[in-house]
Amino acid sequence: MNIRRIAFFFSLFLVTFSTVAQTQKPKHAGEIKQAIKKLNTLGSVLYFAAHPDDENTRLIAWLAKEKLYRTGYLSLTRGDGGQNLIGTEQAEELGLIRTQELLAARSVDGGEQFFSRALDFGFSKTWDETFRFWGRENILADAVWTIRKFRPDVIITRFPPDERAGHGHHQASALLAIEAFKAAADPSRFPEQLTHVSVWQAKRLLWNTSSFFQGSPPSSAHLLINIGDYNPFLGESYGEIAAESRSNHKSQGFGAARQRGNSIERFEVLAGDTPEKDLFDGIGTSWERVEGSGNIPQLITAIYNAFEDEHPENSIDGLISLLAEVENVKDTYWKEQKTAEIKDLIIACGGIWFESYAPMAKYAVGEQIPVNTTFIVRRPGIEVFVGNTKLTFNEPYEQSSTLEANRITQPYWLRTPHSLGSFTVEHQEDIGQPINSDGPKTSVSLRVNGKELTFERPIVYKYTHPVRGEVYEPLAIAPRITANLGQKALVFNGNEPKTLEVVFTAHTQDRVAATAFLRLPQGWRAEPQQIPLDFAAKSDEITSKFTIYPAANASLSDSLSIALQYADSTETAHAIRSIAYEHIPHITWFPPTTARLSKIETGVSAMHIGYLPGAGDLIPQALREIGLRVDILSEQDILSDNLSQYDAIVTGVRLYNVNERMRYMQPHLMAYVKNGGTLLVQYNVSGGSLASDLGPYPLALSRSRVTDETAPVTILSPDSRALNYPNQITAADFDGWIQERGLYFAGQADSQYDQPLQMADPGEAPNSGSLLVARYGEGNFVYTSLAFFRQLPAGVPGAYRLFVNLLAKPN
Repeated sequence: MNIRRIAFFFSLFLVTFSTVAQTQKPKHAGEIKQAIKKLNTLGSVLYFAAHPDDENTRLIAWLAKEKLYRTGYLSLTRGDGGQNLIGTEQAEELGLIRTQELLAARSVDGGEQFFSRALDFGFSKTWDETFRFWGRENILADAVWTIRKFRPDVIITRFPPDERAGHGHHQASALLAIEAFKAAADPSRFPEQLTHVSVWQAKRLLWNTSSFFQGSPPSSAHLLINIGDYNPFLGESYGEIAAESRSNHKSQGFGAARQRGNSIERFEVLAGDTPEKDLFDGIGTSWERVEGSGNIPQLITAIYNAFEDEHPENSIDGLISLLAEVENVKDTYWKEQKTAEIKDLIIACGGIWFESYAPMAKYAVGEQIPVNTTFIVRRPGIEVFVGNTKLTFNEPYEQSSTLEANRITQPYWLRTPHSLGSFTVEHQEDIGQPINSDGPKTSVSLRVNGKELTFERPIVYKYTHPVRGEVYEPLAIAPRITANLGQKALVFNGNEPKTLEVVFTAHTQDRVAATAFLRLPQGWRAEPQQIPLDFAAKSDEITSKFTIYPAANASLSDSLSIALQYADSTETAHAIRSIAYEHIPHITWFPPTTARLSKIETGVSAMHIGYLPGAGDLIPQALREIGLRVDILSEQDILSDNLSQYDAIVTGVRLYNVNERMRYMQPHLMAYVKNGGTLLVQYNVSGGSLASDLGPYPLALSRSRVTDETAPVTILSPDSRALNYPNQITAADFDGWIQERGLYFAGQADSQYDQPLQMADPGEAPNSGSLLVARYGEGNFVYTSLAFFRQLPAGVPGAYRLFVNLLAKPN
């Protein structure tokens, strides 16, 4: 076998295909012919919004696949602060999932995906609050960079730049789009970028308005465009393509029905000139915009007209001649874009396939990784060489090589700690990228009919699953040893010590030894102080235990980490985390091994808890941290009426929105309360309840929320048992909360509910709908919109103390 030089870069390459897709997406004859047609279109448009799911997938599909413009979506955030409807991942891990969901969506609708450094810190009511977290100038710089690099002729926002946008992130995205539209063309704004890119002035900025924005009815000022076309090349309408694209947002529950027929989109000018009939009025989208393009348009037209569906290989020589012409134009931007398109068309027409893969999904730093690259030519009459080897028609050919892994793979935006509102990105070139652009990959050179072509392919791992068939996974480079903890927070009740269990895993095939020790804040101590580790083989595990003794005066910021001392270095330990869903690539990342240390002083009001899961949260694990026994309940458990064994039953977040069987379970839960039990219902959203009544007495949910986690809390009922047994709750118990106080507060509630707490965001009227407690029969019913699903896994002491109180039975 020949040994080739491999271009390898050490960072995470989360490939943009799904786990059931291939590294090189094949094109059928209709797609090839449309791609040839696209070669004569030189226009670009950037869609601009705040979150995953904000984008108009129908419009993106229409722009990319009907109008054939280069189309991108800039989502300022990765959706890290939302809720997860398919699992328990939150924060950074939810952002990793939604990044891949957006890439899966773009692979369907034909768009490209971009991000800024902005972090989704949760719901924001105003744009000024949003900018306080994000840092307006930094995120503006990211938007300007993306515009200068992408060079859109037209920019389109999803939201208006005023209060009609609702969410503060939404309004901020529109305000940033307006400012970036001008700043991108101003050489005095962010001049440090100009060593990499040039200034760029888009022709116009439009708001893609809609009837769901209150106060925006159709008017003569709106440009109306019907995007309900059917694409004969693809065999689908854009409503069908958009539904498939949007249905990739599974963590948000956005499965969409395929739509067919006319669909009118409205546009309102925010900046630039006003179009009369078309989004690109007055904008040249042909080769006339490129100096020295010569006869390129005529060559493309000739290739298009001569294309044979059954013999696409007959177009290769024409494409090679076209490529030579395009490579000579002076416009670097369009030369690069069209060169890449032509090269992809050449291999598509020849049925030329090549991919690079490793025999395992994961290797360790310092290891030599074997890589195989397989080639095949599946159309006859083509001369293809790899080096000096001519490929034989329809027979696979393989080359082998090795690479050394020198750095762990890690998403570039998670390599260093981030603030509450934005990620830290080390390199300017990474700004805007959806994933790392410098991941493990091969540089492949082919000579096709005498023309040298170079391509890059990610190095992947693939295997055959007995149900799913051939599955691809990204290649991961791990630390030599990882250290995994079972929880994000260690919660100490008083001065009693706790046992910390750590699972150390070796990832190298060679023998590896190290000494592990805890890094603790002042006043905390551990026994033993260090643990020797010695691994003989890859994937060996050692489970070790430390006994940790709390400090006399703990703080809300106390945390621990683990260090590994090797013979040649001392390193901060990383955990290994795996996220697996079939609709996105397998995600492996390596967060630092840390845990919050929380010391609380709480009594116990209930010991045996039944938990009925909702949309996904980590409350059961958090309750076990303080010694409670928690059983996960099923529908059959509820319907059996064998619930008297439980001191309290807790329902997971949004249970009444996601479980259609709640209408049958709710009477049994109410009977449990009536007979003396305590039922604690966590928050649900205001629409779509699958049970007629949430509680024993009437209550209605609203969309009200308190997003400021530091908002003052007023105690309205100081004598309420919920605030006094077994813990006396004071305003200090609301210190150290994260992201928000609560969401979807109760709006109207029967007078039989006690509402002991009151809170509000700055400048808003006081709201008492965060906590409702009522006696029903012999038992207790609690409804709470407080964000316990965030607070308890984070180890917030006061949240634990209050939650324990809410589990108590009435006097």
